[in-house]
Amino acid sequence: MSENQLRDAISEAITDNEIILFMKGTPEQPACGFSARTVGVMQALDVSFASVDILPDPRIRQELSALSQWPTIPQLFVRGELVGGCDIVMEMYESGELAGLVGAEAAAPAAPEAPDAPVGQDGLLQPENRLA
Repeated sequence: MSENQLRDAISEAITDNEIILFMKGTPEQPACGFSARTVGVMQALDVSFASVDILPDPRIRQELSALSQWPTIPQLFVRGELVGGCDIVMEMYESGELAGLVGAEAAAPAAPEAPDAPVGQDGLLQPENRLA
């Protein structure tokens, strides 16, 4: 397969799938933390998506990055448009914007609040001793 044929196949996959994630590994077995986090977001939104493992052939990553002008993996595409990588997907998920973009029924849940930290008499945070 020539490089142009590979780029054409990637472009076709992006066009043919409403939501597609190019990642390291598979949704069932992500091969990096960024891919795992992105898959987790998509699963939390309960939307169907196609995926492509870029690891079996390094040319996939090269051609994908040339096509998208985005250097990192994972890369999420929705309706043919690049959404971005893990950090952007996470930000959009936390704001609820991603749910709207992918047509998920529920908005992203609010981030859990941090537990109250112990405060000393001087108003400064005090470490909690959990060793005793």
